[in-house]
Amino acid sequence: MRTLLVSTYELGHQPLHLASPAAALIEAGHEVRCLDLSVEPWSPELVDWSEAVAISVPMHTAMRLALPAARAVRRRRPELPICLYGLYAPVSRDLTVGAVADRVIAGEYEPALTGWVDALAARAEQSGPPAARFELRLDRTSFSLPARHLLPPLERYAHLALDGEERAVGYVEATHGCRHRCRHCPLPAVYDGALRVVGGDTVLGDVEQLVDLGARHVTFGDPDFLNGPTHSLRVVRAVRERFPELTFDCTVKVEHVLRHAELWPELAASGCLFVVTAIESLNDDILARLDKGHTAAEAAAAVELLREHGIEPRPTFLPFTPWTTLADVLELLDFVARHDLVGNVDPVQYSLRLLLPEGSLLFDRPDATLREGLGDYDAERLTYAWRAADPMVDLLQARLVALTEQAAAAGEPGTETFVRVRAAALEVAGIEPEPALAIPQGSTEGRPRLTEPWFC
Repeated sequence: MRTLLVSTYELGHQPLHLASPAAALIEAGHEVRCLDLSVEPWSPELVDWSEAVAISVPMHTAMRLALPAARAVRRRRPELPICLYGLYAPVSRDLTVGAVADRVIAGEYEPALTGWVDALAARAEQSGPPAARFELRLDRTSFSLPARHLLPPLERYAHLALDGEERAVGYVEATHGCRHRCRHCPLPAVYDGALRVVGGDTVLGDVEQLVDLGARHVTFGDPDFLNGPTHSLRVVRAVRERFPELTFDCTVKVEHVLRHAELWPELAASGCLFVVTAIESLNDDILARLDKGHTAAEAAAAVELLREHGIEPRPTFLPFTPWTTLADVLELLDFVARHDLVGNVDPVQYSLRLLLPEGSLLFDRPDATLREGLGDYDAERLTYAWRAADPMVDLLQARLVALTEQAAAAGEPGTETFVRVRAAALEVAGIEPEPALAIPQGSTEGRPRLTEPWFC
């Protein structure tokens, strides 16, 4: 059956969540084409070719972009079956299933996605789309080698910026899901603490494909690369033995950075250049509300530990929550400057606001502050509206969104944007402007990073 797989956004990477299901569908005997709207134009011709369309929604931004894409398919071919699949598929399904999608699949979606296309092929002679259904699958144990040949080339995606050059980057995952239940994260609502391991041979085979396609650096995109430390270490060793010049980055919780301190010497020697770690806030009360599993002091210790081994931390933040104060924002900015992280943080991180999608675990815990500021559900933004206890916090957040968006569009250096962000925070807080902030020499040069700032 002719199936079109569509991606809208995958953190600036070549979309694994097209290549992996494409391989499964091809193995099942279906004809597959892929369309990545992050780097390719909309193609009505591909829609006309298709007998089914499945749209990947692995994160919030992807889901928001997927909705107008699905509507465009529906307008052009009302009878064409449409599926939304991935981590964010359950969000707003009362509004999407039947309206823009016939099937919604979350979790380990490949078996259910293949089954959906198989069923469509079996009843191809019948008229009309199949009945609307939602399915959550976590039972997959085998993984196909992703069909990378169906995707645009790596040079069209984010690169590693290092030592004055840019290197092509591949994206792989050694595990799915997460053992933890951070309350602001969408993973627990789907995986509920479950972890699924991708076979080491499959991961190594995918890395080999990516190197053949020109990759000189690999991102391990697992939600937390050290959820299964023994498995991850085996994968790193196999990749290092096969490709000794290949470098990599990964994402690791602050808690795991410290818990697995003994692994960092080997990971550094194996080519780990930087680690993305979700610090989120420097307010211990907010961290406890989010069930992050670390404190501000431990976040600082994790930064120091990684640097001891020559690995750059690239922290991510969630500066604006219903409990945030202006003092919290200023403390976060001071932490960045104090720990020489100005060159390690994409400025968009300073403006991010807590998302409260349907199913958020934050609703499971009674919280007067959250309830008092909670508004209606926004079906376009896929989040409940909320307001901070201090209206000046919301004012600052809106101002920083505009500031960082304008700075990114103008190509402004991150150092300059940081200084302007801090000045705006001081102004809104009613604090007298300080002398120009001294940014440590070299803090923005030579730090390994990807060329596309990303956010979920």
